Amino acid sequence: MTDFVEACRKPLRKSIRVNTLKTTVDAFKINAQNKGWILNPIPWCQEGFWIEADESEVPLGNTAEHMAGLFYIQEASSMLPPSALYAGEDSDYEAVLDMAAAPGSKTTQLAALMENSGVLVANEFAASRVKVLHANIERCGVRNAALSNYDARVFGGWLPEQFDAILLDAPCSGEGTVRKDPDAMKNWSLNSTAEIAATQKDLIESAFHALKVGGNLVYSTCALSLRRISRSLSIY
Repeated sequence: MTDFVEACRKPLRKSIRVNTLKTTVDAFKINAQNKGWILNPIPWCQEGFWIEADESEVPLGNTAEHMAGLFYIQEASSMLPPSALYAGEDSDYEAVLDMAAAPGSKTTQLAALMENSGVLVANEFAASRVKVLHANIERCGVRNAALSNYDARVFGGWLPEQFDAILLDAPCSGEGTVRKDPDAMKNWSLNSTAEIAATQKDLIESAFHALKVGGNLVYSTCALSLRRISRSLSIY
């Protein structure tokens, strides 16, 4: 437990994902070298890199390259779910659903993997977060996305067996984000975790029904309370 707590206190390594809708990885590497940025590849995402950059004058988020959508500042772990969805040979999807899309890191990654073809439904339940989702989609040059603002529990009933692939990055208690947000545990409780687990069960059931027969579903969450959550989802 001591080792775990110490690991949680260490700051995250900054990471980015090259947006291949607007540039290539090779071209970005040259640009990064010219700027003195040091890139180290992330094993599970060909477009992902841990980055070392001098941000004393211009933060990465304020650089021309970021504003032009050439890269997305995205945690390395966040790149895993879309990469997993496209890990198999049968990943030539025509219809994809991102059930909890904001702020857009995984949505824009999915769009890049789809090469802006097919249809990508980016749904976000919180109306206050749709604006930033839209801004990131526009910045990254995504053209195959349709934004929606629904409780994702409706998709199973409204659109049964309509999607080739679904990504459910489910809402959770968030204790897995403590390395970037020391306050993440302040509102944690057993009751809230149980409530969120019930919501997650509803969402994954909706995703299951919205998925075509033979389709692929990836479920992810940044919660650490996996035993309790997985028990509630054990029917799947």
